[in-house]
Amino acid sequence: MSSLRRSLILSSFLLLGCAGRSRLPTVDQLELDTVVLYRNGVGYFERRGKVNDEVLRIKVRKDQVNDLLKSLTVVDADGQAVSVSMPLDPSAWSNAAMATLAPGHGSLAQILDSIRGTEITVRAHGGRIIRGRVVLVERIINEPDPTMSGRSLPPPPESGERRDWKLSLLTRGQLQVVRLSKIRAITLHDGDLAMQLHRSLDASAGEGMFEQVEVEVRLTGARSHKLTVSYVVAAPMWKPTYRVVLPEDGKGEALLQGWAVIDNLSGEDWDAVSLSLTSGAPISFRYDLHTPREVYRRDMSQAGGHRQAAVALGETTVVTEAAPEPEPSAAPTGGSAADGDGAYYEGMLEDEAPLEEVRERRGLDKKKDKRANSAPRRPSPAPPSSASIAQAAEAPGLDLDALQQSTAAAARSQRISGLTRIDLSNRVTVPDGTSTMVALINETIDAEQTFLFRPGGAGYGYEQNPYRVLRFRNSTQYVLEPGPISIYAGGSFVGEGLSEAVGANTSVTIPFAVESEIFVSSSREYGQEMTLTRIVRGVLEAETYYQTTTTWEVRGPAKAAAYTVLIRQPQSGPNYSLSERPAGTEDLENAWLIPVEVPAQSGRASQKVVEQTPSTTKLEIWDPQAPALLDKLLAAGTLDASARAKLQPIVDLRRAIGKIDTEVEGLRRQQRELERRAEETRKDLEALEKNASAGALRKKLAKRLDQLSSDADAKGKRIIELESDRLEQVIELENLLEDIDLRTAATPETGSKPTQPKQD
Repeated sequence: MSSLRRSLILSSFLLLGCAGRSRLPTVDQLELDTVVLYRNGVGYFERRGKVNDEVLRIKVRKDQVNDLLKSLTVVDADGQAVSVSMPLDPSAWSNAAMATLAPGHGSLAQILDSIRGTEITVRAHGGRIIRGRVVLVERIINEPDPTMSGRSLPPPPESGERRDWKLSLLTRGQLQVVRLSKIRAITLHDGDLAMQLHRSLDASAGEGMFEQVEVEVRLTGARSHKLTVSYVVAAPMWKPTYRVVLPEDGKGEALLQGWAVIDNLSGEDWDAVSLSLTSGAPISFRYDLHTPREVYRRDMSQAGGHRQAAVALGETTVVTEAAPEPEPSAAPTGGSAADGDGAYYEGMLEDEAPLEEVRERRGLDKKKDKRANSAPRRPSPAPPSSASIAQAAEAPGLDLDALQQSTAAAARSQRISGLTRIDLSNRVTVPDGTSTMVALINETIDAEQTFLFRPGGAGYGYEQNPYRVLRFRNSTQYVLEPGPISIYAGGSFVGEGLSEAVGANTSVTIPFAVESEIFVSSSREYGQEMTLTRIVRGVLEAETYYQTTTTWEVRGPAKAAAYTVLIRQPQSGPNYSLSERPAGTEDLENAWLIPVEVPAQSGRASQKVVEQTPSTTKLEIWDPQAPALLDKLLAAGTLDASARAKLQPIVDLRRAIGKIDTEVEGLRRQQRELERRAEETRKDLEALEKNASAGALRKKLAKRLDQLSSDADAKGKRIIELESDRLEQVIELENLLEDIDLRTAATPETGSKPTQPKQD
């Protein structure tokens, strides 16, 4: 026997063993009617039938008791469920030692320490035998071993620490200590404890957890009861898979098909059940309701004698009942469905309705359904004509029409509390331990084939190449859960992709191949620009835009028709926006999808994308940047006549004051230079004062000093005149600013082009 054959036989035995163990709750008296599978690892199961007794017995696996207790619902057509009872598992609460035996957890020291007071017999090295009650287990580090005195100790471990545990036993009023590293065997003298240990080991080995517990539901009266029982327990999630068939020209009407792969590991056959599949993200968790839990309580015996209750006046609470929400309506979206079939809870919610009447109304007669399920589900096609046979012989085998006609999808979709549930119109049979694929979607959509470039390219070796992608809008009523999508074009398979969940009426882009003939490159530049947004009494508010300019270059083959390459450009930062949106730009999560069209008969195209982020700044009218901002606002041509007439004198005065400031600053520099030269000339005269032969030079320097002083005085007089003129203009400007409040509507999207300001 080959190794491959042996491995296949072994896999078959493992699969059969797992299927036999993974039994879901069973109710022998009731038939399974409805199964709803979720994407979060749970399933809703609904059973219907008659019980001719006052007790309904449900068998459930130990590990599913808690899920059953959380969700068990029993509806009696003409009675009530009184109570639910089940036996407790002694191994879960009678001794704390068993809690340490979970797979992958626990140690000998932990178990011995948890059974304090239990009598055991220990056999240690050297023939030492100790019988006594466990007192405690202590952890020791680097403690000398008295039994090894005079002997050579083994070398210490790499950590340099010797770790061990000391077990203390009480024997006839005397404590004896033995190290766990010296123990060879331990005997338990408590038979109940040994039995519980065996049970826990069975659970750890994977046997005890599959043991079934019988849950009893007591009903009112020992008579016939028409029951509907529902519960939610763990179940394998259903898995979607899709196919998209593109039209011949790559754009237009395409075919979208969807299937669900269902796994039945419940331990029983699903025979002609009403099946529903739910998508979304409902919250589900484990919660232990079976194991008894004790809560610590303080002993208040002494305090009770020193307290006295005060008399309190009763209060009346007004309760306002809210109107019930309307039930969601299910609108069929594909296939043909029988009236009322697939309507969730339709039979359960009718008060006191007989079960036969409900079944008849929903078309759920089990016997008829089982006979119907024994025959093929799909309708028999009409006999083909000779013309259709000839056409099929010429057409490819995987064209859109042929695939659409070969798939029978009968389902309806509806929204319930944020979830999308798909109800199959026909009942389904899924034998135990098998997987079944059922058709959900078989509809036409608008789709196209194009190119998408992501930063980094299409992978190793394709850093500059885009993906070939499928783009379509989910015009169906179904939510497309994440799953593989096979793409067909021209009658053959061209690639496959994977996407996140796609909601109804949502567009999606799915890469399915690499386009190696197209190359994309980019370059970046950085800068900033300031835009005036408001003027209020001499205070200017401006937005400073830090800009990032990305230029995308696309090179590819020159084709007869134009084609588009989509560029996925991530945002440069959380507050960045586009200065000007290129035509056809789409918004993504923290990114933009920017189209770059390559013209016909041309192999090159480029697109410049400018991102910017604003930062608000306040400036005084006297700030050196203010005149440029005011001139920019007037040059933009966005002010009306009234606002311009009010702002123009302010701009003129500010410009004139700026000129005065510039002239004064120049005069001051000249004055300081003249005063410096005059001071140097004065020092030279003082040096020549005692030199009798330097009379001519002293006369020349004295004349120069007079000229420098005169020029400096003239500059000072001019500065005084200009400052006086400036003061008058400043007063006039401040008077004008008292009555002005202009606002512009500049936004990050408009950038440096403010819209029409508002005057207050």
